[in-house]
Amino acid sequence: MAILMGISDYIIPTVCVLIVMYGLYKEVNVFEVFIEGAAEGLQVAVKILPTLIALLVAVGMLRASGTLDGIVRIVSPLISFTDFPSEVIPIALMRMVSSSASTGLILDIFNTHGPDSFMGRLVSIMFGCTETIFYTMSVYFMAVNIKNTRYTLAGALIASLAGIVASYHLTIAIFT
Repeated sequence: MAILMGISDYIIPTVCVLIVMYGLYKEVNVFEVFIEGAAEGLQVAVKILPTLIALLVAVGMLRASGTLDGIVRIVSPLISFTDFPSEVIPIALMRMVSSSASTGLILDIFNTHGPDSFMGRLVSIMFGCTETIFYTMSVYFMAVNIKNTRYTLAGALIASLAGIVASYHLTIAIFT
């Protein structure tokens, strides 16, 4: 394990040095290309800023208005035949929209139940098994001007549901 930790400390600096050396070998002005890339990245950030602001406002409205609690009340009876905890439903829903909002909800679970509890472990695994679908789609598709997302949303929602189910079953299999 100590060997892996030692290697991991040097991977990123080594890759950076190799990129610079390769650029110099190919006779590329590495600094100029880096500055051009940084400028393009800044333009992309400015371009997607309205989308990010809209997502943050939407998340704030969902949490403040009680809509999230209403959705939980609707969904809870539908999954009552399982032992899936209803306290986790808001995290599953918010994870699709915002990582920071779901992190806040996860911290609430940690404060209430503890990080080593079944619920704490479940939300931790769920966080690793799911993605911020709407954030990712809006940012990346906006950055490259894609209007027709075709089956991306449906596929992402199915994958997220699979991640939620898998995290539940993994938590049961590993920690009970």
